[in-house]
Amino acid sequence: MNMLRNIKSLIAAILLVAGTSSCLDKLPESSIREDEAMQTFDDAEQIVTGIYAGLMSSSLFSGTLTVMPDIQADLAYAVENFSNVYGPAWLWNLLSTDQDVESVYAALYGVISRCNFFLERVDAVKQQETNYENIDALDTYAGEVYTIRALCYSKLIECFCKAYDPATAENELGVVLRSKYSTPEPMKRASLKASYQFVIDDLNRAEELLDNDNDQYNTIYATAAAAQALHARVALYMQDYQTAVDYASKVIDNEMFKLADANEQYSSTDTYLTYMWNYDSSFEIIWKVGFTTTSYGGALGQVFFNANRDYTYTYPDYVPAQWVLDAYADTDLRYDAYFKEYTTGYANGLTWPLLYKYFGNQSFIASVNLYMVSMPKLFRLAEQYLIRAEAYCNLPTPNYSAAGKDLTTLRQKRYSGGAGAITVSANNWLETISAERVRELYMEGFRLNDLKRWHMGFERKPQSCSLAEGSSLKIEADDPRFVWPIPRHELESPGAEIEPNESNN
Repeated sequence: MNMLRNIKSLIAAILLVAGTSSCLDKLPESSIREDEAMQTFDDAEQIVTGIYAGLMSSSLFSGTLTVMPDIQADLAYAVENFSNVYGPAWLWNLLSTDQDVESVYAALYGVISRCNFFLERVDAVKQQETNYENIDALDTYAGEVYTIRALCYSKLIECFCKAYDPATAENELGVVLRSKYSTPEPMKRASLKASYQFVIDDLNRAEELLDNDNDQYNTIYATAAAAQALHARVALYMQDYQTAVDYASKVIDNEMFKLADANEQYSSTDTYLTYMWNYDSSFEIIWKVGFTTTSYGGALGQVFFNANRDYTYTYPDYVPAQWVLDAYADTDLRYDAYFKEYTTGYANGLTWPLLYKYFGNQSFIASVNLYMVSMPKLFRLAEQYLIRAEAYCNLPTPNYSAAGKDLTTLRQKRYSGGAGAITVSANNWLETISAERVRELYMEGFRLNDLKRWHMGFERKPQSCSLAEGSSLKIEADDPRFVWPIPRHELESPGAEIEPNESNN
């Protein structure tokens, strides 16, 4: 392929979302004439570049979409005198007018709209193309775009829908499905079953167009392996456990990827595990959002450090929950890779382990003093082991032995001296997997959805210097607020027939 794959600032051909009355409206025609926007191979490349650039939004994986769900759950505590960022989520008081909820909704549908624009026009570009290499490249780009659209819809479903139950999914609300750019479509929510089927259909198309021979570790592009990893995740959430096992196995068995070993030195200062977080590079990374020092999205570490207030002290809005810190054994090397103790600049003198894994890419820090900016890791091999382990435990004939083997394989790469062997049984599988997902995937955006799909609540208990309001919050299982409200402007936009969630009330 000859695509100039450099994620830069959005070019004029990128279609912008701002200025419409609804996130679902067709993008403004003032941005570019539709009949001229994508006519050549070069045009197609520019549109794909814009789609990838959309994933850099601070409302998505480098910001709100990743950290707000975990902050809303039980993984972190607001600190006295915090800035109130994500405050409504922390207090479980998200309203339909909440700007963070609106920004996630708009950003996801914005990327989807760009995907629809490309997919609507790619066949016409192929028909007039005479270069066989370019034709093959267009097929690959289409596979990437289907994967990205599937990812965005899957995240909308996670945030704005109830947990999937095969027995009731046909009667539960899903999301508004848009597959066209130029053709009007009803502004009405599909069923949860149809919404997930749309995601699966996109992934099936992607898997037909993408080739595992082109898989690469640490890539910033959607590959066949990335589509398979997403398929495994979605299948788990749909309680399609055999499919989850099958697709996770495709990724785990792919020799391109391997777990980052906390016992093996990458350099004199980093193990392979710490290097993955300090430099955003690893054999374990299946797909990440690519940043440079001149083109990047949000700062994942901002709310956990606020180190740029005076460049002397940290002023975290949120700190890790004590129960999370206690969940790591002394021999678990993830603790030192993820957390580092700081004395904050607050008057209360709080000293606490902060989320060092999001302190920022060390190369960015060294070159331009760009702190707290890390490349979002959309899919890591570790998650696939966790997916397969959980799926094994939920098969019609559970395979707890295989689940234990998967968890042991992961933990041996994380524990000192290769320790970490663990046994899974019918009595402990959920507790064991839940704890391991917290330890491995801390603040990567999984916890709220995990609690929702496991039908589990939680109760916070005050800890040192935590904000009094919210620190004793108790949330029952299946609380309607596990599902975010649909933004009010979507419900009230002209022609909309969008039904609200219970949390809209």
